Amino acid sequence: MELKEKLISSFMAFEERVDVNDSLHDVRINAMKNFETNGFPTKKEENWKYTSLNSVLKNDFSVFPKNENTIQYSDVKKYYLHEIDTYKVVFVDGVFSSFLSSTTHDGIDVCLMASALTKPKYKMIIDTYFNQIAQKDDSLTSLNTAFAMEGAYINIPKNKVADKPIEIINFSTGTEAALLVQPRNLIIVGENSHVQIIERHQSLNSNPVLTNSVTEIFAAKRAIVDYYKIQNDNIEASLIDNTYIAQKQQSNVSVHTFSFGGNITRNNLNFYHQGEHIESTLKGITILEGKQHVDHHTLVQHATPNCESHQNYKTILGESSTGVFNGKIFVEKEAQKTDAFQQNNNILLSDKATINAKPQLEIFADDVKCSHGCTIGQLDETAMFYMQSRGIPKKEAKALLMYAFSNDVIQSIKIPELKARITKIIATKLGVNMGFDL
Repeated sequence: MELKEKLISSFMAFEERVDVNDSLHDVRINAMKNFETNGFPTKKEENWKYTSLNSVLKNDFSVFPKNENTIQYSDVKKYYLHEIDTYKVVFVDGVFSSFLSSTTHDGIDVCLMASALTKPKYKMIIDTYFNQIAQKDDSLTSLNTAFAMEGAYINIPKNKVADKPIEIINFSTGTEAALLVQPRNLIIVGENSHVQIIERHQSLNSNPVLTNSVTEIFAAKRAIVDYYKIQNDNIEASLIDNTYIAQKQQSNVSVHTFSFGGNITRNNLNFYHQGEHIESTLKGITILEGKQHVDHHTLVQHATPNCESHQNYKTILGESSTGVFNGKIFVEKEAQKTDAFQQNNNILLSDKATINAKPQLEIFADDVKCSHGCTIGQLDETAMFYMQSRGIPKKEAKALLMYAFSNDVIQSIKIPELKARITKIIATKLGVNMGFDL
């Protein structure tokens, strides 16, 4: 049975597990109809022109995990930030792990989607926000919506500064021959509030896993959100990450995406402006080798005046790896005084590496400052020669140039301990010890 048909038949079993009278029943039904109509995206679609899921979809994925995981803290502690205390929300094979998660959250609401859906305290909030900005016509988002039950629900109350970062970690144990997991996160940041969130998907085994994740983030007036995605998974793991962000006036949201591991990774990052004087920041570092494939699709929809967006993506491709960057800035007629910047820089370390870059601007306002740029090249041989002539070995000289290439993105990380962790991962990817402190 093909995966699409398997999912359609599994949806009936899923519906029997949940209360068919719950408020999301109709939403799930309509979402499943959309997926049934459109199926998995193919390269015939413009937005998927350079990314094929065929090699992933041939696996016989289990839709419902057996929940036989027995992992211990010692098995996964290296994936946590240990230098600082954090709030942890941990899922194992798509199922919440109370043993690995934090038990207290000091004045902020952190719980499970499944739990929030059943509590009157949260039900009205969920009904208001759930699936409000997710693209209804995207088949993979619809698939996630149809099976939405487990995931993180985070609500930062008005005038609250979260005193610790929040880590959302999804582990896959590999006990299934192949597993499809579909986490759903809903994050609401109240007026004048501030939160830092780190998200990670990590396989603990070499069995294939496909994660189809959807995250909706709502930033109220003057809210500040710093969101970090660490994508450094095993080579048999593939990730489709759909993130939708709605911002009210004077809010500031930044998303950093660090793509280092995995088989096929597709990042769909969408910002929607719903007020004036908004700031949106999208930054990323991608370092690939082998036959890895990472596809960044970004959208910033400027719909209101006096707003800013800044995009900066750095990509380093080695061996036969492939990178895709499709960044779209859409400026509506009402969005006067928009300041939108987009930059995508790429280094190819091999003749077999491939980059497909497509920066886009669609501007319907006449008083704006918008720019985009894209560069594709190799390491500077003159700089390499200069460093080697000063006694720096070729391998270290090459690594230093690549680190310098990505450094402006690294320096914008606002959590020092995370900055040190990312630097260590980059050093490992480059095969050197940086030999200096941040």
